[in-house]
Amino acid sequence: MLKPLGDRVVLQAETEEEKTVGGIVLASNVKEKPTTGKVIAVGEGRTLENGQKLAPAVKEGDRVLFDKYAGNEVEYNGEKYLVVHEKDLVAVID
Repeated sequence: MLKPLGDRVVLQAETEEEKTVGGIVLASNVKEKPTTGKVIAVGEGRTLENGQKLAPAVKEGDRVLFDKYAGNEVEYNGEKYLVVHEKDLVAVID
């Protein structure tokens, strides 16, 4: 599995198939990028100027809201993931 470094977080973006009122399925390139995802892996945390580690605020399994254009898409074992910095996460969804 992917193990993120530092304050990075690996997400699996949640996508939904969207239909119009007329029943037409919208292509994925027409829809806006997803902004919610499930945390798959979390790095060790950010290193502060004094050398201490600041633990991440999220954990594996959390559902999160993230910035629209955050992170880098990667493919691993046929699955697509998004690697973002913790600062790009907006909220944890309960």
